[in-house]
Amino acid sequence: MTHSKPFDTSFVNKGNFLTMDLQIKNRTFIVCGATAGFGKATAISLMNEGAKVIGIARKQEGLDQMSANYKRRFIPLKGNITTSDTINQTVNLALQHKISGILINAGGPPAKLFEETRLSDWDEAYRNLLRWKVELTQKLLPHFKEQQYGRVVYIESSSVKQPYENLVLSTSLRLSVVGMMKTVSQEVSGQNINFNMIAPGSHDTAAINRLIEKKSQMTNQDFDTTKEAFINAIPAGKFGNPSYLGNLAAWLLSPMAEFVTGQVYALEGGAVKSTM
Repeated sequence: MTHSKPFDTSFVNKGNFLTMDLQIKNRTFIVCGATAGFGKATAISLMNEGAKVIGIARKQEGLDQMSANYKRRFIPLKGNITTSDTINQTVNLALQHKISGILINAGGPPAKLFEETRLSDWDEAYRNLLRWKVELTQKLLPHFKEQQYGRVVYIESSSVKQPYENLVLSTSLRLSVVGMMKTVSQEVSGQNINFNMIAPGSHDTAAINRLIEKKSQMTNQDFDTTKEAFINAIPAGKFGNPSYLGNLAAWLLSPMAEFVTGQVYALEGGAVKSTM
């Protein structure tokens, strides 16, 4: 009887980034929104594991800082990933570097009540939350099928598990991404190409401040009081740490996640009451 090699259980703690052997050393990944928030956290987790990252962002300053910190491990691409031009540049780099996976991630629409929205808001939300992800996924899938390997992770929102107030645009279109992700994961099953999603709740990022500001305006309370109420509503009693989410994303992008596909991981500190 043969036995598989036991897992190496040695860990190294680099600040908030817990490193272990994810078997991604010298592999290359694409990270959208790589200079801030969840994208930056994921990029750092990947590079701490010895991987290279093609990082996409709109602002040159953030790209320059990541390049200075991580040298040849970080390959910058300035552009707006929601546009076809940047998508085509991204796909060309993916083919050139034979990427192993991609984190598909970008900002969301403004916080609004349903009655505050106009049809133009819905059209824009479709373009910014769904359409470009379909285009990018369609153009990368042949590459993954040819090499018979690929990992795709979408960053969306825990509102796909339980809707939150003032996020009708985000919730509606992100649920469409869930439907696409689940369907594609089934269509390519058995080909070593895995699709998964992380659905974060309130984390300590710039995005949460926009929601706090919106709630502050609606309730006529100051920002700090509103922020405290946000935190008190989370059973964990604090905002999430983006670094830890980045660790999960890196694992899902690794060969170690070979048996995980079509899943939605909600990281929300217990705020979601749904059983599904």
